[in-house]
Amino acid sequence: MSKIIKTLLATFTLAILANFSYADDNYYDQALKKFDKKNYDEAKFLLERNIVFNPKDAKSYLYLAKIFKEKENKKEEEKNLNTTLLLDPSNEDATLRLMDIAVENSNYSEVKELSEKFVKICKSLCK
Repeated sequence: MSKIIKTLLATFTLAILANFSYADDNYYDQALKKFDKKNYDEAKFLLERNIVFNPKDAKSYLYLAKIFKEKENKKEEEKNLNTTLLLDPSNEDATLRLMDIAVENSNYSEVKELSEKFVKICKSLCK
């Protein structure tokens, strides 16, 4: 009897984990589709749901930053870009966007620091 209960419990646990894994990909993919259609509010909601299930997904934070850029919310844009770089320090797009913000804010010491970092990590955007 206990073997049956253990087997059922293990099966149930695996089913739940598989469902969460599918939901993560599904939320992110749906968010990208909404973002491409410029439906930023729904994309933001889906990205935030994806972050709940996968808090270390740097791509979700990067797209949230892009949404906040479109909505002209510099504070949230910068916060999400910094989170992206915290999770993925070699993210070229986030580094470049932070450099743009630093230039707008006339923070040239930060621009210099980020540009030195950018030269080291740049692979796809520098070709």
